Amino acid sequence: MNNELINILNYMEKERKIDRETLIQAVEYALLSASRKSVGPAKDLRIEIDRKTCDIRAFAKAEVVATVTKDDNSEVSLEKAKLVKSDAQLGEFVEIEVTPKNFGRIAAQTAKQAILQKIRQAEKSMVYEEYKDRIGDIVSGAVRQFNRNDIIVDLGRAEAIIPSRERVPTEEYQVGDRIRAYVVSVQSNASGPSIMLSRSHPNFVKALFQLEVAEIADKIVEIKGIAREPGYRTKIAVVSHDEKVDPVGACVGMRGIRVKNIVRELSGEKIDIIRWSDDIKTYVGNALSPAKLSKIAINPAGERIVHVVVDADQLSLAIGKKGQNVRLTAKLIGWKIDIQKDEGDISFEEKVAKAVDGLAMVKGISREQAELLVKAGFLTVEGILAAEENDLAETTGLDIETARAIHNAAAAMIPEEETGG
Repeated sequence: MNNELINILNYMEKERKIDRETLIQAVEYALLSASRKSVGPAKDLRIEIDRKTCDIRAFAKAEVVATVTKDDNSEVSLEKAKLVKSDAQLGEFVEIEVTPKNFGRIAAQTAKQAILQKIRQAEKSMVYEEYKDRIGDIVSGAVRQFNRNDIIVDLGRAEAIIPSRERVPTEEYQVGDRIRAYVVSVQSNASGPSIMLSRSHPNFVKALFQLEVAEIADKIVEIKGIAREPGYRTKIAVVSHDEKVDPVGACVGMRGIRVKNIVRELSGEKIDIIRWSDDIKTYVGNALSPAKLSKIAINPAGERIVHVVVDADQLSLAIGKKGQNVRLTAKLIGWKIDIQKDEGDISFEEKVAKAVDGLAMVKGISREQAELLVKAGFLTVEGILAAEENDLAETTGLDIETARAIHNAAAAMIPEEETGG
């Protein structure tokens, strides 16, 4: 009886929750390779571990010969062959035991190595199986260490990473801090599962609302869209499938407790909860709130551009700090937004000429670029700020560096103190 192997198997099965048969098969496979040096060039070598006693034996097929001339287990005498198979004949192959004398020492070492390797593989597999279905969930852990600007998170049985691009720029952490994050992806690698987390992903906010707002979890209230600038502001559009339930009120909660909990988790990030509408004009009006809009018009050419006119005293409110309000609104609804100050009725040609002149006066924007911008639907610096740099480049045909320079030039035209939240 192999008590040492029995004890190892019992411990691993009980403490590590790894199936006993899986462990035994792993040991048999490992011993098959390890025993070839001792057994020699045996045919169809097979390792067998007794499931009760854990005694280990090696078997191979040997040719039945009248006289054994080799000592490498490739031949067996007819007399010995008949002990295994009573009707054995010369020239056929029969399976005989070829367990080497020093097999106990080899087996003990190999068994331990095989079990440890199987444990590592099993644990990696179990972690992968546990987390592969948690993509889209929020998990909690502790900051273990930093790899440059990436955060390594200890999840208990697993380790995850928050890449620098998935961090919130306004947040700082120390080793040991508790942290919650959104599971973006889980991949199975040779070194183990790779779990990527995010705190900057828009769906992190969505998942927080799903946890905090029962009506969302129950599918009474639906999140229709999210636009986020991590660490600063998020706009979330909601709709109710029950006329008795106010979607905005459900998300805010009694005395604002629900949204306050989410804001606290997001380290003070502002959250605008907006009533969704399938009417684009109504949707834009809701999204740009609290600014009061004088006129809203859809681009007649069929392009996804919304032209908004506001009184002078509402302009900075509609734009938001550094263009944030209008930029997030555009991202939320998926349309370009052009905001202009109400200047009375002027002709289309006058409007275009005035827009070109106005943009050409901005330091960093040439007249040629101003004409391209207006042609693409960007009539004001506010309209430029409402777009992402990539969209600006794509719609105007300018390269990304030029688009970024124009975006920065537009931002410089709007002083922070004049653009409220």
